[in-house]
Amino acid sequence: MSAALHALVVDDEQPVLDELVWLLERDDRIASVRASHSGTDALRVLEQDDIDLVFLDVAMPGLSGLDIARLLGRFRDPPRIVFVTAHEAHAVEAFEMNAVDYLLKPIREERLRESVRRACADGEHAPTTVDEQIAVELGGVTRFVSRSSVTHAEAQGDYVRLHLEDCASHLVRTPLGVLADQWAEAGFVRVHRSIVVNLAHVREIRAQAGRCSVLVPSGTSLLELPVARRHTRALRDLIHERAL
Repeated sequence: MSAALHALVVDDEQPVLDELVWLLERDDRIASVRASHSGTDALRVLEQDDIDLVFLDVAMPGLSGLDIARLLGRFRDPPRIVFVTAHEAHAVEAFEMNAVDYLLKPIREERLRESVRRACADGEHAPTTVDEQIAVELGGVTRFVSRSSVTHAEAQGDYVRLHLEDCASHLVRTPLGVLADQWAEAGFVRVHRSIVVNLAHVREIRAQAGRCSVLVPSGTSLLELPVARRHTRALRDLIHERAL
């Protein structure tokens, strides 16, 4: 990235907030640094200012860092995200949200500089493809739905049923294997012989009694989808790759 980054640091602990701001101001790749002590204040800044990179504390009163990241996912041009926390418990969920890095407290300057490097590299290699519009038939009328609104796709014979986050679903005449290959670069992952999931909509990954599942939104609730044993390793490897 040729231009310097405009950063925002969000943390409810003032000493941590002050230290991150001070360290980032020492980095010549950072053009400016804003500071917010709460999720609500951070959203106000993000709506008013052009921010390229956000350092989000995971655990905060009110809106958590994960809550803010989900809201940023709805922005037309969301900033890159680095999560900052004292615990590793939310690492998987963080990278499902396409975070460029996950920093553990206490922050070391050299590790913070690596986060900035990853953010710059992420900006240079950001995909330029537009959100694909899928033609579907509904009552004899052809309408279009955005691929990004598809939470998962389920095989039904020679057809695939596309499930949307608002609970709507549509049949398209495309084999699931073909769809999985074509949509892989858009973040769709095969988790079962009959299911492809959009990682952007995965809210949780559960592992219980040797079985794995993912949860995606379905209206106002979450729908649990099975992950086959043969796909579990690939799913975890993909999440790990996103963390690098």
